[in-house]
Amino acid sequence: MFKNTFQSGFLSIFYSIGNEPLQLWSEHITQADSKETTSAEETSQVISKAHISRVADEHISSLTLEILSSNLADTYISCPPRPDRTLGIKLPYLVLLLKNLNRYFSFEVEIMDDMGIKRRFRASNFQGSTRVKPYITTMPMRLDPGWNQVTFNLADFTKRAYGTQYVETLRVTIHANCRLRRVYFTDKLYGEDELPPEFKLFLPVENA
Repeated sequence: MFKNTFQSGFLSIFYSIGNEPLQLWSEHITQADSKETTSAEETSQVISKAHISRVADEHISSLTLEILSSNLADTYISCPPRPDRTLGIKLPYLVLLLKNLNRYFSFEVEIMDDMGIKRRFRASNFQGSTRVKPYITTMPMRLDPGWNQVTFNLADFTKRAYGTQYVETLRVTIHANCRLRRVYFTDKLYGEDELPPEFKLFLPVENA
């Protein structure tokens, strides 16, 4: 998708504001939790289970994408939307602005290294230790209460796990359960004062 695009600075693949926030993504919802509804009561029951929808978050006073399900493995969004396409993003830092919903949550990144091998990194808040296998590394992730900025150094993880060099990101998959504000890549770590305004997570200022 971005292989022939000049890449430097910031490259966003998701933003919860706008007409089509999931334009570059496919949606997958647990079939056991989703069904046709007619009454308001039935709709309420389904929403309490699995859904991928935009909701207003009271803490940042903004629309966000909520991914919610009792089965996080089968409820997720994935970019690119087609399985036969890849992102082709070479920027080494992945950043997610997301809200901790105090439920199980995970996301996965598929990359290509300089050996031409596809590797996957899966981070979750329910795993206790890091496990490195030939084609997938799973690792624990600690989330603070409320909104978080999760920064993933793909080049460092690739080198430490496999002793190879990161080349490009092929796919990003974000599972339930979270609220999502933005997903983007950067060429380096940026301080808060260096971020463009639209890449910042604005939180309300509490009165002293």
